[in-house]
Amino acid sequence: MAARWWRRGDVAVVTSRSGTTPAVLLVIVGLACQEVGASLAVLLFPQVGPLGMVMLRLVFSAIILLLIARPGLRGHTREGWLAVLGFGVVLAVMNGLFYLALERLPLGVTVTIEVLGPLVLSIVASRRLSAWLWALLALVGVVALGGGGWDRLDPLGVLFALGAAASWAFYILASARVGREFPKLDGLALAMTAGAVIALPFGIISAGAALLRPDLLALGAAVAVLSSTIPYALELIALRRLPAAAFAILMSLAPATAAIAGWVLLGQELAWLEILGIALVIVASIGAVRSAGRAARDAAASAPVDEGDGTPPREPDEPFAEPVA
Repeated sequence: MAARWWRRGDVAVVTSRSGTTPAVLLVIVGLACQEVGASLAVLLFPQVGPLGMVMLRLVFSAIILLLIARPGLRGHTREGWLAVLGFGVVLAVMNGLFYLALERLPLGVTVTIEVLGPLVLSIVASRRLSAWLWALLALVGVVALGGGGWDRLDPLGVLFALGAAASWAFYILASARVGREFPKLDGLALAMTAGAVIALPFGIISAGAALLRPDLLALGAAVAVLSSTIPYALELIALRRLPAAAFAILMSLAPATAAIAGWVLLGQELAWLEILGIALVIVASIGAVRSAGRAARDAAASAPVDEGDGTPPREPDEPFAEPVA
């Protein structure tokens, strides 16, 4: 799922301002594919169960990533392998809680609650008073989600979604650590494999004999491609053309695309107060992203500049431009 917008929002940056519109479309298509994949997963719940679906997604995602990355197994430190294992645990838990929530809540509501994880993390990292105003707005949005009647929101489903939100915050931190220890996609491929192994027994118990059906296996592979492979590839291309802040703001629209997918593909209608709640969380996410971006630029602007000639660092004359990836 979350994870992704914070990590890329931190390190990704633009090489060219040309082609911005196509890049925006790539991100939107990626979001649409992700929510179509989630909708397809919901339709498979009666056959394989949420945990069976988690296993299928992680197994097929791991296979695809291993074929693409072909990660090396030698030359890594003990700390690196522990980071991969921890990342794998987070992947398994995050996806498990997300699908367990999807079983009980509408897609748009589930994604909106899950977005609170990276939102809270960005607010804490911003260290600005305005960031806490965005947090308050997000809280109002979450309260509004119960506007159609809290009896419509399964309490256990809400707890699962909140757990997925917390897991997404841990995903961001674990992903950054693995990214420092392993090159390219190696760490992600190995962590996805670890997550698949962790999910395997739960998925087998949940899905049982359904795993022997080729049609269900094919649909599980389709969910993996739609939810992981295609969005990641499109976002990777878009990140070469979009500023990091613009990309993060686009990713904040995930609750809206999820609500639309849930309505169109699953027939999940939302009350007007629930729609308002989703809108408020989106606005809070965008505001938090912009606040965090300003904080990062201010920190960069106040950092001493090293001339590289042995002289003491000097204060910058003007703020740094965004770094180029």
